[in-house]
Amino acid sequence: MDQSYSTSFKVDHSPEEVFAAINNVRGWWSEEIDGNTDELGEFKYHYKDIHRCTIQITELVRGKKVVWHITDNYFNFVNDKSEWKDTHIVFEIAKQGDSTEVRFTHVGLVPSCECYSVCSDAWSTYINGSLHDLITKGKGQPNQNEQIANKHGIENS
Repeated sequence: MDQSYSTSFKVDHSPEEVFAAINNVRGWWSEEIDGNTDELGEFKYHYKDIHRCTIQITELVRGKKVVWHITDNYFNFVNDKSEWKDTHIVFEIAKQGDSTEVRFTHVGLVPSCECYSVCSDAWSTYINGSLHDLITKGKGQPNQNEQIANKHGIENS
């Protein structure tokens, strides 16, 4: 059984609206993004000297699916600085009756990863909180890294 971190939620919005919100990465994850997040290609994310990664958007299926491949990664708070490297982030969008389900899976982020506790908490905050709010309220809460880092005792080096 795959133990990769996964979470999901349902909203009363169309799959197209959900798809647009997911691809508005600055609106729900971080404003510290370089590059386009709504087309195939690469973008970079960074938070102080704590976390940096390069993400390749490999699949965009309007109203259905978004797939990111982490091509490079750096964490300052774990032994294996490249722990996310070659993992995949998958957003699956499915119409269910009057609502739309969003399923987020970070394929390769498993409990044996040193960053699992911090990373799964962060994804839960961003997906179930910020992305959900961006879809339902029109505004997410990106840039919550400071609170997450403080909660887990992570310091900028």
